[in-house]
Amino acid sequence: MFSYIEPLFRPPSEARSLILQVTNGCSWNHCTFCEMYTAPQKKFSVKPQTEIEQELQQVANSGYPVRRVFLADGDAMTLSFRRLKEILLAIRQYLPDVQRISSYCLPRNLKNKSVDELAELQQLGLSLMYVGCESGDNLVLEKVAKGETYASSLDALHKIKQAGMKSSVMILNGLGGQQYSEQHAINSAKLMNSTQPEFLSTLVVSFPMGEERFQQGFGGDYQPLTQRQLFGEMEILLDTLQLERTVFRSDHASNYLVLKGTLNRDKEQLLQQVRTAIHQPGVIPLREEWQRGL
Repeated sequence: MFSYIEPLFRPPSEARSLILQVTNGCSWNHCTFCEMYTAPQKKFSVKPQTEIEQELQQVANSGYPVRRVFLADGDAMTLSFRRLKEILLAIRQYLPDVQRISSYCLPRNLKNKSVDELAELQQLGLSLMYVGCESGDNLVLEKVAKGETYASSLDALHKIKQAGMKSSVMILNGLGGQQYSEQHAINSAKLMNSTQPEFLSTLVVSFPMGEERFQQGFGGDYQPLTQRQLFGEMEILLDTLQLERTVFRSDHASNYLVLKGTLNRDKEQLLQQVRTAIHQPGVIPLREEWQRGL
């Protein structure tokens, strides 16, 4: 029905959502660990409102029931409050049965949006933000050219909560390599403790197109974590987390060890799984390399 500019990405939990591509690519696109939007056709651009409404009209005319909408690509929240409001009003007009609208969100994209503006967007249906914090450690964030800091992520997550929205935060296991593994885990946990996101997930950093670009930020000294070291970093992260009621998932295709629970309720159970994987190899089933991917 739609003419997407591919490749197209969305969170695993949006598998049954209507993917509405309101922007193409990522306006930042400097993160050395991310190759999602580096293809020539993924140069950042904004889709005209008339095209968005034409697509929504097509969906409405099809009669296909839509309950959830995901605003793609990786940077929809870079749009102004005015543009986002226009899009949400159009969704309400053409697809009145939609119950949830979500989007990826770079922390910087909320810097010039007030809590009141975000609250208005929330009232129009935008209720969930997928925030790629990646790390809570400033040195690691600098080395991977994330363009964010502990403070900028903290401010964005607080704004989201104050506006009545929910946040789903992503942390990248192994992002700091062997040298910065411990501080990456501890400071990421501290960021989560300070913001109490509704959802938290971990992915394993991977380089399907090679490490050369990523290594430059580390001066060529980046040493990837072994499988056991990845589990060790996860142990530190979980042990440091102090969350009240956060749904935790480490079940993305990139993860060797699948973990699911609610923190802190299931913290000890999750830690036991990780420790068993470290100290008793073979007891807990792990994903094989061929089963893993982005």
